[in-house]
Amino acid sequence: MIKVSVMYPNTPGARFDHDYYRDTHMPMVKARLGTACRYYTVDKGLAGDAPGEAPTYVGMCHIFCDSVEAFQAAFGPHAEEIMADIANYTDLAPVLQISEVVVERG
Repeated sequence: MIKVSVMYPNTPGARFDHDYYRDTHMPMVKARLGTACRYYTVDKGLAGDAPGEAPTYVGMCHIFCDSVEAFQAAFGPHAEEIMADIANYTDLAPVLQISEVVVERG
């Protein structure tokens, strides 16, 4: 399994609408990816590593798929629509990383 992490750096003065991201953008992404997306999570940054320090990322999501190829095949046809929706909730540029999930425990 792989995890696609999309992270938004916490930049002073930047705009990020957590409600839109959680309630509109990510459900749309899930709908477009279909069964290629096993599940996803949405995070809201709260704090950095020192007391009172701001979080490194204001928000992020993690999309879990069976493989890089499955993600790319599902995302590709909808990339333009998904990317265009970013302006509806932020003026930040996302940072993306695809990782192999080595351990998953509940």
